[in-house]
Amino acid sequence: VPMVAPGNVQVHVINSTLAKVHWDPVPLKTVRGHLQGYKVYYWKVQSLSRRSRRHVEKKILTFKGNKTFGMLPGLEPYSSYKLNVRVVNGKGEGPASPDKVFKTPEGVPSSPSFLKITNPTLDSLTLEWGSPTHPNGVLTSYTLKFQPINNTHELGPLVEIRIPANESSLILKNLNYSTRYKFYFNAQTSVGSGSQITEEAVTIMDE
Repeated sequence: VPMVAPGNVQVHVINSTLAKVHWDPVPLKTVRGHLQGYKVYYWKVQSLSRRSRRHVEKKILTFKGNKTFGMLPGLEPYSSYKLNVRVVNGKGEGPASPDKVFKTPEGVPSSPSFLKITNPTLDSLTLEWGSPTHPNGVLTSYTLKFQPINNTHELGPLVEIRIPANESSLILKNLNYSTRYKFYFNAQTSVGSGSQITEEAVTIMDE
């Protein structure tokens, strides 16, 4: 098997899900056989928004021939990763380069995990929601938009409310009685807004 590890491994993080890695080729005489290529082992150490440690799944990408760089796609935003590089000949892999740590920046969050509308009265509705399963960063706020829908399914004026990130419920007051409302709800990080969840609910007709 090859004798030495690739040197000068560098990682350039391109965005929250993509990084480029490059390395110096090993001297050909240390390959001790036919140079087949290089393998990059990489794995997620932890999410920076949650301190959960789970089983670490190592991923491997193979770059054929004498390539000295490669792209790592499909990374998770706002996470800490490690990687190393090994040279491969027909017999197997050489030693791993020292582990290199890199971090991906924040991305936009996934949609809130749920939106539930309860306790209808003549002029109010109570909203409850769950934070996104994948915050992909530090949540800065939620945005709620809502509008009335009349009997012919026409949409009335849209109202928008910004809600602090640490809230998980809200009582909407001063609504019209016996009216159907449509709600659009999403979360934000400093990068931008995630995908929205929609729901409909009706205020009651009379007490």
